[in-house]
Amino acid sequence: MSLLLARLARHLVSHWKRGLLAAVATIVLLGAAAGAGGEAADDFTVPGTESQQAIDLFKDHSPAFAGADSTLVFSVESGRITDPEHREAIESALGKVGRLAHVEQVEDPFADEGRVASDGRLAAADVRYDVEPGDLEKEDGERLEAAARTAESGGVDVAARGTLIDLASEQDAPVGELLGVAVAVVLLTLLFRSLAAMAATLAGALIGVMVGQILLAALAKPLGLPSFATTIAVMLGLGAGIDYALLIISRYREQIAAGDSMRDAAAKSAATSGASVVAAGLIVMLAIAGLLVIGIPFIGKMGIGAAIAVGAVVVSALTILPIMIGALGRRLQPRRPEHVEPSRAFGRLGELVTARPWLSIAAGVLVLLVFAAPVTQLRLGQPDDGNQPASKTQRVAYDKLSEAFGPGSNGPLLLAVDTRKGDPGTREQLAQLRRAVAGTGGVAAVAAPVPSRDGEMATIFAVPTTAPQDAATSNLLAELRDDVIPGAVEGTPLKVYVGGNTAVFEDLSDKVASRLPLFIGVVIGLSVLLLIAAFRSLWIPLTSAALNLLSIGAAYGVVTAVFQEGLGASLLGVDSGVPIVSFVPVMLFAILFGLSMDYNVFLLSRMHEAYNEGAHPRESVVIGLSRIGKVVLFAGLIMAAVFLAFVTQADVIAKMMGLGLGLAILIDVLIVRLVIAPAVVTLLGDRAWWLPAWLDRLLPNVSLEGHAVRALDVPNAERVPAGA
Repeated sequence: MSLLLARLARHLVSHWKRGLLAAVATIVLLGAAAGAGGEAADDFTVPGTESQQAIDLFKDHSPAFAGADSTLVFSVESGRITDPEHREAIESALGKVGRLAHVEQVEDPFADEGRVASDGRLAAADVRYDVEPGDLEKEDGERLEAAARTAESGGVDVAARGTLIDLASEQDAPVGELLGVAVAVVLLTLLFRSLAAMAATLAGALIGVMVGQILLAALAKPLGLPSFATTIAVMLGLGAGIDYALLIISRYREQIAAGDSMRDAAAKSAATSGASVVAAGLIVMLAIAGLLVIGIPFIGKMGIGAAIAVGAVVVSALTILPIMIGALGRRLQPRRPEHVEPSRAFGRLGELVTARPWLSIAAGVLVLLVFAAPVTQLRLGQPDDGNQPASKTQRVAYDKLSEAFGPGSNGPLLLAVDTRKGDPGTREQLAQLRRAVAGTGGVAAVAAPVPSRDGEMATIFAVPTTAPQDAATSNLLAELRDDVIPGAVEGTPLKVYVGGNTAVFEDLSDKVASRLPLFIGVVIGLSVLLLIAAFRSLWIPLTSAALNLLSIGAAYGVVTAVFQEGLGASLLGVDSGVPIVSFVPVMLFAILFGLSMDYNVFLLSRMHEAYNEGAHPRESVVIGLSRIGKVVLFAGLIMAAVFLAFVTQADVIAKMMGLGLGLAILIDVLIVRLVIAPAVVTLLGDRAWWLPAWLDRLLPNVSLEGHAVRALDVPNAERVPAGA
């Protein structure tokens, strides 16, 4: 692989104009394919769960309960909501809502079964669509909100919550991405002391991100990729892309300073750092694609989308950077030798860590355990609008509904009852079921059964006394499913499935938890095999996997402490007590395991290179750390900045992902890679690079040190000046 990458880099540097034209043509063709590809409808199904069975039953017989929905909340400061002027304004607004595209049903709050608060100052109406949220756009949410707010002309206050309102409030401006790029510009300039090197690094990363987004647009429909896969792809592609480009450009400048020609330096950087980028990128892609084993379509496809984005930035780093090197030439050279010389500070750090390796490991592990401690309190669930900022319309609607009808009104349970059409006993059987549910502790109210138009099912709304994210609501759901409902329908033909958003998220959490061990085993197993092939070592991959698990535990602890326990949550614009979204831990595991291996590969490849050059095991650690420590530090700072910038988004899930990934990368780089890992390699000594002979014969030989390219180097006496 090293030889192939070296030849590719030599060719692109020598013929950069043709390479640039080919790159532009490729991007244009991909863009055309993306334009013709079309969008895929998001698939949020959770196969094999009771809530999914409820949704399927609704789709077949009562489509309004299976589609997107939102709740409109009308209130007045004085008088009653039923006063003629107020009622007329609300009914006019609801009439406009009912004429919007895809609106299937608009509840009448003033009907017998409507919702008017006991004090007469609030009314609520559910709006149901005949399509799922993935089939609607932001404009649909904006039209709904605009139509509802026409009631304000009659002196009525309007607030709203639900999937359509969430769509309407989506952030258009890429604030997180722009902040991440801005910080990257500053850090790259400080590292390289060269605007040209900074620009080349950013160009290699940003072009890769752009190509990744084009590929996702082209493949969205055939692969059924969820729309929010692009957010994860941008976050991961931007961070990984800058790191990969940074590693290659740094090695190129190092080789130039050592006296190599431009072509030879590009070839050597591709054969060494480029090979590391390929190995690291493959590990990240394997880890994220491992989400497929969870068995939930949207999580697995989100992993595929992120893997595509990482593959795009890897290819960009290996192709666009040699083109940039050929185009910029002399301007990429370091102005002073000390800008690329081994770092004395990191050399001293290496001496300190390797002098007392056991103490370094103990201190590092202790810090990681402190960060990870809150994970023992982790509770999976789903944040709701009660966690939104107080100024947002979703939070206003949530609070008003809670005050008027109780906190459970924001997350009713929907009982989908499969009935026998024409059975005269169905009415009494449904009444018996309703009485049993209403008599259960924790149930505030149960609405009368609503039969479907075809008479083959009925829907019963059950309102808990507690909020959707409350643990008591989860316990109530389990009690209804396991005891109350089976007992109520025993001896009848009724089949009951408990659905609704609360049930969906509970089932999602249970399914993720049940598949987590398999997922972790697959990701760790594949990553360890790839590292064994890359380093020809058994102990290094195994210890690397163990260290990665410590880093991930620390990330889980940080997220739990901030969002669930409320440590600094107000600084992020969210309340405390937010349960951890069920799919966030698996996403964090996949991404962090892969990215941690990135830095692991970058660091260990330089240590292994020094070892192969004849250095003593401890000496190879110090040399490797002095050569690559500063680059790894800056790469980690940039990656963390890109991730942390996403906490500026309004969505609490984006905040969780951004904070968890950003702080975890900092913890991993500062503690694991720069302290614990060097100490572990020191203790292993020569065994660090040992591999059983039988395993060595079985695995392909992937060189990360570029040994094969040495024969291609031009002798010093015949080297042409850099830039020639």
